[in-house]
Amino acid sequence: MNIFYPILEKFCLQAQNRDLYTVEYPKTCRDFELRVSFGMGQPARIPWIAFLAPEMKVSRGIYPVYLYYKDLQTLVLAYGISETEEPNQNWPNEITQSTEKIEDFFDQMVARYGDSFIYRAYGVRLENKKVVFFDRETNDTIEQSRIEKDLSGIINDYAKIVSKIAPDPTLFYMEKQLEDFLIENWEKTELSKQYDLIIENGVLLSKQYKTNIGNIDILVTEKKTNCLVVIELKKNQTSDDTVGQITRYMGWLKEHKAKQGVVKGIIIAARYDKRLDYALKMVPNIDVYLYEVDFKLRKFTKQ
Repeated sequence: MNIFYPILEKFCLQAQNRDLYTVEYPKTCRDFELRVSFGMGQPARIPWIAFLAPEMKVSRGIYPVYLYYKDLQTLVLAYGISETEEPNQNWPNEITQSTEKIEDFFDQMVARYGDSFIYRAYGVRLENKKVVFFDRETNDTIEQSRIEKDLSGIINDYAKIVSKIAPDPTLFYMEKQLEDFLIENWEKTELSKQYDLIIENGVLLSKQYKTNIGNIDILVTEKKTNCLVVIELKKNQTSDDTVGQITRYMGWLKEHKAKQGVVKGIIIAARYDKRLDYALKMVPNIDVYLYEVDFKLRKFTKQ
């Protein structure tokens, strides 16, 4: 997804109410994982949108992040730093030594994220249920093109930094890579023995199957029973959180596409933790597959 402005508008509007759900937001953007939070259990004082490289977590890492300081009517695009645990990787000195911290930017103490560094700050006001971003000094409206340009700028900075971190060669860099690999090599996988991709009139429907609660990574049918099977992909480690995600899709299919039949689920990941193991004991019809990347070298023979 290249145009981010509509998502940012939706985010700022939703932050005004008590709706904490984020299932309608995309899972990736600009080649990075997208995480959105309005709080857990109750609305957060500072909702956020984070862009995460594969080796980063919100709880431990660095990442571009939108921080919405609602009380101050300000949206900050920042070089974010996790607060929960100290990150292994830091923003380079050319950023930290020349960029203002959030705690120094505002005239008053802020509740959280004061150690992150400001890339841009926008004033926010609501007019007739629409979001208007404006320059805090001049009060001039900020155009959509400026918002998109700013995001591209910080994303480019981030991409250069994380590209220097060597990824685990046994893992896919992004879920999209895993998804593309499975689709393109379906007949060579173990899954093809039991499941079929959904193709209608020569069009592949399985990949990113659309529902009104989000897109299913891969939707297939079981050969023996013809029942629908949701495949949820996790490029790295998965946990019990994944069970909630896949069962939502299974429930949607049960209600809208398979009212008289069984719906099954498959989770594919590189690793999983014990929490997932316990969660699956209470949820029928979900299997787990662990993928392996086999890296080989073959000598090229000149013709």
